[in-house]
Amino acid sequence: MSTSAPRTATVTDRLVEANRAYAARFTDPGMGARPVLRVAVVACMDARLDLHAALGLELGDCHTIRNAGGVVTDDTIRSLTISQRALGTRSVALIHHTGCGLQTLTEDFRHELELEVGQRPAWAVEAFRDVDQDVRQSMQRVRTSPFLPHTDDVRGFVFDVTKGLLREIDPNS
Repeated sequence: MSTSAPRTATVTDRLVEANRAYAARFTDPGMGARPVLRVAVVACMDARLDLHAALGLELGDCHTIRNAGGVVTDDTIRSLTISQRALGTRSVALIHHTGCGLQTLTEDFRHELELEVGQRPAWAVEAFRDVDQDVRQSMQRVRTSPFLPHTDDVRGFVFDVTKGLLREIDPNS
């Protein structure tokens, strides 16, 4: 007979239980994968950003692509390419934010990982000091990608995590 102690519930267990409650009251919205507003939003993964609330978005309005820093990486371009070419988006909104954790890191993070695990990551940290300049760089990466046919409506913003307000970044400053 096993006398193992009962398993302690994890955060993931809590999420699964919340999903059961959600599914119990869920009704199929009957919509396709194409975003209604034909926009893709690229933003940081920071837990303080509630993008749908901050931007007045509803389910089905946009594609949301999130990563550390909201940086435009090769994988971001991949997602935007699929979003535009296969699913009809035409506009791109890039949203970085104040107090981003990437402002506290350097590319030394990769070296430290290599020392710890014995292998250097293939990806760049994409750390930055100046959030406005990083938004400009992200806008430039989107606008110059040969894979993206729709680059005339690419705008970048910094979200203030203490005020909830977007500040638009001039790409030419």
